[in-house]
Amino acid sequence: MLDKWKLREVIVLSVLAVVFAVVYLVFVQFGNVLYGMLGLIGYDLIFGIWFIVSIIAAYIIRKPGAAFLSETIAAAIEVMIGNAVGPRLILSGMIQGIGAEAVFAATKWNNYRTWVLIAAGMGSSVTSFIWGYFISGYAAFSPGYVTAMFFVRLISGALLAGLLGKWLSESLAKTGALSSFPIGKEIKRGKSDNGITA
Repeated sequence: MLDKWKLREVIVLSVLAVVFAVVYLVFVQFGNVLYGMLGLIGYDLIFGIWFIVSIIAAYIIRKPGAAFLSETIAAAIEVMIGNAVGPRLILSGMIQGIGAEAVFAATKWNNYRTWVLIAAGMGSSVTSFIWGYFISGYAAFSPGYVTAMFFVRLISGALLAGLLGKWLSESLAKTGALSSFPIGKEIKRGKSDNGITA
């Protein structure tokens, strides 16, 4: 998968994975607060943040596997720096990465418009929710509550992973740090990924 990648792409993916592993671990604390206030659905409000690296890496690198690898590596690093869930979290990261990667694969990794990034965030929401349903015992809750959890997570994936990931990527590109990547060239030309003047 990485044999066609350039060294700079591998480095960027690695840096993103490390940075967002730390972000993910910090957001566990926010999730715990929301859980205490709102119950399990509190986690779903911010669940999209745990997919964001897959959107950012895919949008910047634009190669098959970027979404999946970044999410998986971030989860592995998060485990190494102290997430109490342990190795099972790596599997969760893989499942989340698959959800985003599937959307990019459906476009043959050629479309990074806003709606695709949003759909990728929602794709991670779907795969993570299915995994959570079986591993976390969602079946014990009423169907109405589970349905509400699902839709809240979909919205969170769309906003916190898709749109926020797009904004962060483009903000980073505007600094000139990504000038050798397609997104950097788009920003330099004064256009965002969807062809609208930045």
